[in-house]
Amino acid sequence: MKSIILLHGALGAKDQLEPLKEALTKLNYQVHSFSFSGHGDVPFQSEFGIEQFAKELKKFISGNKLMQAPVFGYSMGGYVALYLASQQNDLLGNIITLGTKFSWTKDIAQREIKQLDPKIILEKVPKFAEALKQRHTDWELLLERTAHMMVSLGNENILNEDLFSKIQNKVLVGLADKDSMVTAEETSNAIEQLENAKRYTLHETKHPIESVDVNVLADIVHQFVQ
Repeated sequence: MKSIILLHGALGAKDQLEPLKEALTKLNYQVHSFSFSGHGDVPFQSEFGIEQFAKELKKFISGNKLMQAPVFGYSMGGYVALYLASQQNDLLGNIITLGTKFSWTKDIAQREIKQLDPKIILEKVPKFAEALKQRHTDWELLLERTAHMMVSLGNENILNEDLFSKIQNKVLVGLADKDSMVTAEETSNAIEQLENAKRYTLHETKHPIESVDVNVLADIVHQFVQ
């Protein structure tokens, strides 16, 4: 049975990927997942951001003896996986991403953090607020820390061209065709900068992982890993 690691996105947790886990389990995978610090019921650490999450992924791989296991990263999870691969290219196996935002500028960060105001979320999308409350121990602090992370990426996009050139892993970069957060242009630019990357598209699909047909996605992951 082949192992695979699943990484959730910003404001998510490992339960976010439970449907995909079930679909991959049916394809005879041993699926491993965890929540980054500050997400779900995992306590915050002193640091919060891509570098910290990459350290946590490295620790998870070491602790579970998953050297060179393939990794699927949704949104921020894909960014974390690629960042770690740029730092240590013999640690991960094939990498599959979906909905990962590669382009970060100050303007983009400011636009994105406008959607992370707890008061506005409570007022305009109360169902989303309730979902965040149910998923996370401290959802308002998570929103605040995530906003700071985005501002930091806007000031310095750490997954830059220099780091892309260091990634030797086979990478499959995915984008939903109705994703309003990630553009086709930034996805194509990332693929061009990676030495060994291909692209896939999920049709009639939006950015949220909940909109994804997990059976289609599981089959794409399976074919690439094989």
